[in-house]
Amino acid sequence: VRPIRKDLRETDMLVPKKNKTLQTLDFDNRFTKELPADPENDNHRREVMGACYSRVHPKKMAEPTLVAYAPEMADALDLTREDCESEAFIETFSGNRLLPDMDPYAMCYGGHQFGHWAGQLGDGRAINLGEIVNQKKERWALQLKGAGPTPYSRTADGLAVLRSSVREFLCSEAMFHLGVPSTRALSLITTGESVMRDMFYDGHPKREPGAVVCRVAPSFTRFGNFQIFSARREIDVLRKLAEHTLRTDFPHLGAPSKKTYIAWFEEVCTRAADMIVHWMRVGFVHGVMNTDNMSILGLTIDYGPYGWLENYDPNWTPNTTDAQGRRYRFGHQPQIAQWNLLQLAYAIYPLIEEKEMMEKTLDDFAKNYENKWQTMMAQKLGLKQSRPEDEDLIAGLLSVLQLTETDMTLFYRNLAHLDVNLESLNTLPDEVLMAPLSEAYYTPERLTDGHKAQIGNWIRQYLFRLKTDGLDNETRRKQMNTVNPRYVLRNYLAQLAIDKAEQGDHSIVKELLELLRHPYELQPGKEAYAQKRPDWARTKAGCSMLSCSS
Repeated sequence: VRPIRKDLRETDMLVPKKNKTLQTLDFDNRFTKELPADPENDNHRREVMGACYSRVHPKKMAEPTLVAYAPEMADALDLTREDCESEAFIETFSGNRLLPDMDPYAMCYGGHQFGHWAGQLGDGRAINLGEIVNQKKERWALQLKGAGPTPYSRTADGLAVLRSSVREFLCSEAMFHLGVPSTRALSLITTGESVMRDMFYDGHPKREPGAVVCRVAPSFTRFGNFQIFSARREIDVLRKLAEHTLRTDFPHLGAPSKKTYIAWFEEVCTRAADMIVHWMRVGFVHGVMNTDNMSILGLTIDYGPYGWLENYDPNWTPNTTDAQGRRYRFGHQPQIAQWNLLQLAYAIYPLIEEKEMMEKTLDDFAKNYENKWQTMMAQKLGLKQSRPEDEDLIAGLLSVLQLTETDMTLFYRNLAHLDVNLESLNTLPDEVLMAPLSEAYYTPERLTDGHKAQIGNWIRQYLFRLKTDGLDNETRRKQMNTVNPRYVLRNYLAQLAIDKAEQGDHSIVKELLELLRHPYELQPGKEAYAQKRPDWARTKAGCSMLSCSS
C-alpha cells in the first residue's frame, strides 16, 4: 500500500525507531492510502494523468538551522519544547530525514490564474510529509514548502528563499491569532544554501538564503484539486477525491450522495464567505486569489504577495503582477471568491447535475456575505447589532476613510476612544471630535476644512447611533477591542524581520511571532509595533509591492 520505504534513495533519511524524539507523531496518511497514486516514481517534470498525487522525497539540505517554531502549533501536534529544539526536529522539518511512517507526496491540481485556465499546476515547491492524528483525534497534514522539486515544478527549482518563508511563517500564525481561518505554520528553518531569484521578474536575479517552512492544516485540498479531473473528464478520479474529502473533512454531512454533495457545496460557500469577511475585518489582501489558492475548508492558504491595508484604499493590491488589472484588489475579494466558487461548481457539477440548486447556492453566497459583512461592521463599530438604517452610517464611514491617507488599523482601534457621553455634539468643533482619531492620519496637514466637516458630521452621526444602544464607554470599548486588532503584521514590519534574518539575526522574527500571538491586547513596551507605516516604507520593495516570488 505504501511503497515509500523500498523506494527511498537514501536509507539514512529515516529517523531510527529507537530515537524517541518525534515518535509521538501518529501518521495514518489517509490521503495516500485512499486515493490513486501516480504510477511513476521518478521525480521529473511531467503531466500526471489519473492520479491525485505523486510520491516524492524532499531534497537534502546542506546545513539546516532552526529560526523559530510556533508553540501553539507544536502543542496541537503533541510536540514538546524539547522536541522542537532537538536536532531530530531540525532534520525532520528541513526534509533531511523522514520518520518511519511518513509517506511524502506532492498533490496534482489545476486552476484558474488571473481568470484564465492554466491547466495542471500542482505542488511545485510543496511536499506533504503525511497526515497525523493527535491525542484529541484531530487530523493535521504536514507540508514542507521549499523542500525541493516535484513532478509539478515545471521550470522552477522547488525551493524557497528566506524572505518569502519569513512572510509565510509569521503571517500564518498572525492570522490564526487574529481569528482568521488559516493554514498554520509549525517551523521556519534555513537550509544553509543559496537560491537564485529575480524578485520582480525584471532581469535582476540574485542569490538569496534558502529556507523551508513546515505548513500545517487539516487538509491542503484546493478548488483546483477538483478542477483538474473535471477538465480532463477523469470523472472516476473526481468522484474518488470528492468521496474522500467528504469522509475525511466533512464527515458530519453523511455518506456521499447527490444530496450530500449539494450540502457540501453549500458549506464550502459558507466557509469561503466567513473567510473573506475576516479578511475585510482586519484589512488583509491575499494578492493572488487564483482557484488553486482557494482551500476547500475555507482557510487562507498560500501566503505569497499578500499585504495589509495600511492606508485604506479598496483598490489596492500588493501584487506587482496584478498592478494593472487589480483583479485581486482589497475591495474586490468577495466578488473573486464568488467567481472562484463558480469554477468549483463547474468542476463538481458531474457529481450533482442539479444546475438550479447550484445556481441558488452561488446567489445565496452574495446575500450571506453581505449579511455577514454588515454584522462584522457593526461589531467593528461597537454596535449591539446591525440595523438596516446602519447602511448609511457605514457608507459614510467608508467615504470618510478615503478622504485622505488613513491608517485602517489605527482608525478602528482609536474609534473606541470616542466618548459617547459628549454633550452638545452639534456645537462641538470638528477638531475636538476628531482628536482621538488624529493618530490614524498619514498627512493630517492635507485635511481641508471640508474634509474636517465631513469627518465631524460622521462622528456626530456615529455617536448619536451609539447613544441608542445604551452601552457605556467601557463596555463598548472592550467589545470593539476584541475585533479591531492593535497589532497586525504590517508590510514594513515583515520586511524589517527579513532584512535582519538575511544577516543571520532572527531576533525580530521571534519578537514579531510573540507579539502577534496577542494582537488585541495592549503590550507594554511594544508601542513601536502599533504605529502607522513610516515614510521610508512607502515605496520600499517588500513594503509596498510584492511579486509571486515574494
